[in-house]
Amino acid sequence: MRVESINLYPVKATRAVPVRSAEVELSGLRDDRRWAVVDLDGKRLNATHHDALLAVTALPDDDGGLTLTAEGLEPASVAIPLGGPLIPVNVSRLAEAVDAGDGAAQWFSNYLGKSVRLVWQDDPARRVMSPNHGGLGGEPLSLADTGPLLLTSTASLARLNEWVGGDVEPMAMERFRPNVVVDGDEPFAEDEWRQIRIGDVPYRFAEHCDRCVVTTIDPDTLRHGKEPIRTLARHRKWDGKTWFGVRIVPLSTGAIGAGDAVAVDRTARDDA
Repeated sequence: MRVESINLYPVKATRAVPVRSAEVELSGLRDDRRWAVVDLDGKRLNATHHDALLAVTALPDDDGGLTLTAEGLEPASVAIPLGGPLIPVNVSRLAEAVDAGDGAAQWFSNYLGKSVRLVWQDDPARRVMSPNHGGLGGEPLSLADTGPLLLTSTASLARLNEWVGGDVEPMAMERFRPNVVVDGDEPFAEDEWRQIRIGDVPYRFAEHCDRCVVTTIDPDTLRHGKEPIRTLARHRKWDGKTWFGVRIVPLSTGAIGAGDAVAVDRTARDDA
């Protein structure tokens, strides 16, 4: 098996940024999910209720800052707010984040039509994985939902599209917002992977990924529909949830690149 593609999501809920390679940190890929948009109460905005975020592109620069682009607005450059003020945020297992300044806040406020702030996670060690989602104690985590990296496979997507059938436009992998897409192997074989090596970096399985309604939003047109949740509910439902992909945890730092070999250790699926 090989790495088919790699994606970053520098600002939570914004458009995928495809890259040929990325640095692997213990908390996730460098430049992945270190920023988020919050309302004035500190609550993070998600694509479920603010799907316009899916049309924002946030390109990381060499210094870790961002260039923001979206239709109808002039691009904006945002520097890392080193030494900026910490503000309260309502993010799981994180009480504060660094405010990115008035310029970034105004850009997103103009785009979304409501007052918001852009915040930056200065230190992933201040947010750790939950034991309820595969955390083993003290493992750092970016602003990703529950695990450092999300992995999916082209074989699983092909099977899902077979189940959906020809009356519906095939689901694009972008709907599932993975960091790493691998080719080869059998559909949903990743359910059973427990130890994974991608290139020179080892990972461990954290949990299966339950899917929310964001997957039913076309990331290009922002149209909402019933797929793939409807089909996943028929074929991939247990514990009252639908599942696609796995969350994995780096066991060391290094680099990952498109075309890297993927080696896995399979064990019996436990679904727990």
